[in-house]
Amino acid sequence: MADFLPSLLGGMAIGLAAAMLLALNGRVAGVSGIVSGLWRRTDTGPMTSLAFVIGLVLGPVLFLAVFGTFPKIEIGTPLWLLALGGLLVGYGSRLGSGCTSGHGVIGLARLSPRSMAAVATFLTTAVATVAAMRAAGLS
Repeated sequence: MADFLPSLLGGMAIGLAAAMLLALNGRVAGVSGIVSGLWRRTDTGPMTSLAFVIGLVLGPVLFLAVFGTFPKIEIGTPLWLLALGGLLVGYGSRLGSGCTSGHGVIGLARLSPRSMAAVATFLTTAVATVAAMRAAGLS
C-alpha cells in the first residue's frame, strides 16, 4: 500500500466531516470551539459537540478496522515540552478566536481574511519555533 494513502484518506475524512458540519448544522468545525462547547451553553447544545468529540476519539478504531493495525505514533519529544506546547496552543486558540482546524480547514475554504491572517501567523510561528528548537538542540 502507498505510504501516503492513510494520510490522504484522513485528510479527505476531515474535509468531509467539516463540510457536513457546516452544511447540516451551520457550524464551523473548529475543534477548540467544539470541545469548549461541552462545558458552555451553545445554540446547538452539548450533544452535537459530544458527538463530534466521540468521532475524534473513535478515529483510531476506524483506522484499525480499515488497515488492520493502529496508527504508528512515535513521539520523541519530552512530556514537559509537549505539555507546554499544548498550553500555548490552547492559549493561542482563545487569543486567535479559533484553532488551526477552524481557521485552516474551514476559514481558508471560505476565503475568510481573518482566517488567512491566523493561518499565516500559525505557519510563521511554527517555522520560527522549529528553527529555535533545532538551534537549542531540542528536536
